[in-house]
Amino acid sequence: MTSVKKVAEEAGVSTATVSRVLSDKPHVRPELRQRVLAAMQDLDYRPNLVARSLRVQKSSIIGLIVSDIRNPFFTSVSRAVEDVAHAEGMSTFLCNSDENPDKEVLYLKQMHGENVAGIIFSPTHQIADTFSELVVADQPMVIIDRRVHNANVDNVLIDNVESAYRLAEHLITHGYRRIAALFGIASTTGRERHKGFVQALHDHALEPDPELISYVNAREEDGYQTTLKLLALPDRPEAIFTSNGLLATGAFRALRESGLAIPDEIAFVTFDDTPWTGLVEPPVTVVQQPTYEIGKTATELLLERIQDPSRPTRQIVLQSTLVVRHSCGVHE
Repeated sequence: MTSVKKVAEEAGVSTATVSRVLSDKPHVRPELRQRVLAAMQDLDYRPNLVARSLRVQKSSIIGLIVSDIRNPFFTSVSRAVEDVAHAEGMSTFLCNSDENPDKEVLYLKQMHGENVAGIIFSPTHQIADTFSELVVADQPMVIIDRRVHNANVDNVLIDNVESAYRLAEHLITHGYRRIAALFGIASTTGRERHKGFVQALHDHALEPDPELISYVNAREEDGYQTTLKLLALPDRPEAIFTSNGLLATGAFRALRESGLAIPDEIAFVTFDDTPWTGLVEPPVTVVQQPTYEIGKTATELLLERIQDPSRPTRQIVLQSTLVVRHSCGVHE
C-alpha cells in the first residue's frame, strides 16, 4: 500500500507538502502541487479519508454549553440546536455549566481540544465581562441569550430591557405599586431585566424598594425561599415579578402554599411561557420568548460561520411577546 512518504519521495518534496496538497491548503507552489498530484497518480495513491478527516478537518459535532438544562428555556433551545444540527448530519454535545464560570472555562477548553466544529454558548456574567480573553481565533462560536463584551462573535438574544419594561409596566398600569422582583444573579440577562424593571418604575414616578428586589441563583428553590421571605414582610408586596422560568416555579409554589388568592390578594407575572403557566388556575401572565427560534437561529448562524469564517459577525435580536392572562387580575 502506497504511503504519504512514498508519494513525497516520488515527487521530491517533504511529507508536509504532500499533506498540505491532500488537505487543499494554500501556500503550496503550483509546480509542487502538480508534482505531488502526478506522483499520486503514478503510484495509484489512495488517501485514508478517515484518518485525513481526523487530522485536518473539524468534527461533525457542535458543542452546546447552557447554564441549566432543567430550565425550560434551555430545554427548548437545546431541542432546536439538535434538530437543525441533525438535519445537517451533525451531532450535538451538551454541557451544563450550572452558572459556574470555572466549569464554563473547563468546557470551552475541552471542546476546543476535541476540535468541535463550533460552539453555542450561554455564559455567566463573569465570563461575559472578560470574554475576549477566552475566545479562540479560529473557533466558530455563537452566544445566545446573553451579551458578551470585547469579543467579535455572533449573538442571538431578545431585548431583555424592553421586555422587562413591558412586563413591569403592565403591572403598574393596572394599579400595582408595591412590586417585588426576583432576578438571576449569574447572568447579564438578569442585570438587563433588572434595568428594564427599574426603568418602568421610574417612568411611572415609583421608587424601587431595595427590600423588594432580589438577585438570587436562577433556580426553583431560590425562587421558593425568596418568595416566602417576601410574603413574611410586615408590608408584603402587591405583586411578584420573576425573571425566568425556574424562579417562577419556585415563587408560584410559595404563593400556593401561603394560601394567598391570585390575583385577588397578590398578582404574579414572569418571563418564560413554560408548560404549566397556561394550565394553572389562574393562568399566568408571561413574557413569551421565542426559545425554539433562538436555538434554530443560533445553529444556522454557527453553520454559516463554519462555512465562511471571515464573514462579518451578526447580532440578531428576536421579538418577545407579552401574553396577558388572569394572574394579575386582567385579561386581554
